[in-house]
Amino acid sequence: MKIILVLFGIFFLAFIVIQFFAMSSQRNIETYPYVITKKYGTLEIRSYEASLFTSVKLPMKKYKDASSKGFSILAGYIFGGNKTNEKIAMTSPVSMSLEDSMTVMFMVPKKFNKETLPQPNQSQIQFREEPAKTVAAITFGGWANDEKIEKYKAQLKAALDAEGITYTNRFYFLGYNPPYEVFNRKNEIIVEL
Repeated sequence: MKIILVLFGIFFLAFIVIQFFAMSSQRNIETYPYVITKKYGTLEIRSYEASLFTSVKLPMKKYKDASSKGFSILAGYIFGGNKTNEKIAMTSPVSMSLEDSMTVMFMVPKKFNKETLPQPNQSQIQFREEPAKTVAAITFGGWANDEKIEKYKAQLKAALDAEGITYTNRFYFLGYNPPYEVFNRKNEIIVEL
């Protein structure tokens, strides 16, 4: 019984250390810059500045499949899977287009541009310039899945319809936390206006 309590204590301590590390490392990550221009309850209208992204388009409709495969491909690139074996800092959030073919995107740190980025080893990775844009956003916590994404996408549409705000059909999921972070998880659904 004593051994079980000691093992439980060790696992609990390791869990706390990992969560502390995850939360503190999030503070130092470069994020996709925006300005909130208006709020309607849980709905925010934001202006994003033009930014460069690495992206991979996948012929998948399910969040779990696309996020896992897309993250793996793009993480391989930023962790040195490129022509110069250069490591590139992680940014936040990871973005996914919500279409029949999902595109998973990582924002490129501001110190790079298309010409200075190392070329990827995998041909399916593309560099994508996202222009400045205005979006509507809704935030939710916990771990994302297809059901939650659809639920909050519907809530976002309903909130926009209630305010009489027109929107496009370009919806995105934004995930801010690494998978091992348990507390303070943040996800968003945004749509271009």
